[in-house]
Amino acid sequence: MQISATIITFNEEKNIAEAIGSVAWADEILVVDAESTDRTREIAESLGAKVVTQKWLGFSKQKQFAVDNAAFDWIFSLDADERISEKLKAEIGRLKADEHLSRAYKISRLSFYMNRPIRHGGWYPDWQIRLFNRKDARWKDVSIHESVEVEGKVGKLAGDILHYSWEGAGHHHRMIGERYAPLAAREDFVRGKRTSRFKIIIAGPIAFLQTYILKAGFLDGFPGFCIARFAAHLAFLKQLHLQELQRSEESEDFTTI
Repeated sequence: MQISATIITFNEEKNIAEAIGSVAWADEILVVDAESTDRTREIAESLGAKVVTQKWLGFSKQKQFAVDNAAFDWIFSLDADERISEKLKAEIGRLKADEHLSRAYKISRLSFYMNRPIRHGGWYPDWQIRLFNRKDARWKDVSIHESVEVEGKVGKLAGDILHYSWEGAGHHHRMIGERYAPLAAREDFVRGKRTSRFKIIIAGPIAFLQTYILKAGFLDGFPGFCIARFAAHLAFLKQLHLQELQRSEESEDFTTI
């Protein structure tokens, strides 16, 4: 069992060295870079990674491009702001000697927010299929929340992927406004979902209550409150974007009459 570790990047000079170090055990490390303007490629190459430049295709397609260009069939996909725990590293080492393999493996992801591991609010265990055989799996072509589709048995591994996404409140706010809300709204729109003024009004409060109360986000202290508050903002903004798409559709329909 030989494994290619794949990492997609764009201006990740702050993260790429630790990400590569985290998967130094892999038989190949492939970095697919979306034309970074910082030192991401230079750092990756200096650490022995194979670097391929590819214009941004979207999250799913970019990750699938990495899979298609890897040297080996077994793929471990890591984001630049992620690391693997020592327990997970040991699990994968044990797995490489196993003759009875599943076609893919789910791994829990532990995110850190305000320098604190978040274990509630729906953030953990956040199971992700990140180790898989590309003969039986591929990245699903979606705009947001990309995931791996597998034909065959899916196992689970002990240990966590450690996710360090927090760069401050401003970064979180921008990501919601520029990426998560519009992409999620577009995905819902394509699937035929529609909204209303009432849904827009209640979306935020419902998301806050679900995250902070029903999913016990309050157990994560003040970071848990902030996560719930941002979840409410995301839910509200997504519905607002969805309404804009609906109005655009209605305007187009009217002009064709």
